[in-house]
Amino acid sequence: MAENAYIKLVPSSGKQDISVEELKELFHYYKDITAKTGEQLDWKFDNAAFPYEIKETEEGKGNWFYLHSNHDRYFAILIGVDKEMIIDESGESLEQSYVQITLPEQSTFGDKGKANEFCKYLAKKLQGELHLFNGRIMYFYPRK
Repeated sequence: MAENAYIKLVPSSGKQDISVEELKELFHYYKDITAKTGEQLDWKFDNAAFPYEIKETEEGKGNWFYLHSNHDRYFAILIGVDKEMIIDESGESLEQSYVQITLPEQSTFGDKGKANEFCKYLAKKLQGELHLFNGRIMYFYPRK
């Protein structure tokens, strides 16, 4: 059975909306900074830190994409964006954006480890509320 984690963009988040293209840019930035770390350490760290290729299908264009790996320890991670209706403290109905990270059934333990790492990275960058695969919640937005 597939497992899901969510990054919710709450009212205190830095952004209230995100697109698939913006998420791809964040992953490209992640690849760049890990490659620079590898250069400083004189080690090919970029392949170990991000062993995936970003791929998008016609049916998922604008809604989701996936990270696919040819390494033996990794398979795939799906990443999508959507919106949901929530009710705030005052009882008003609001539309809230979220990022969904899905591990398909064929995913490996390596995928789950990388997905957790990517979730924390994205939640920190977006100042969101991270709902991890195990049901726990991490808060990366300024709390009042």
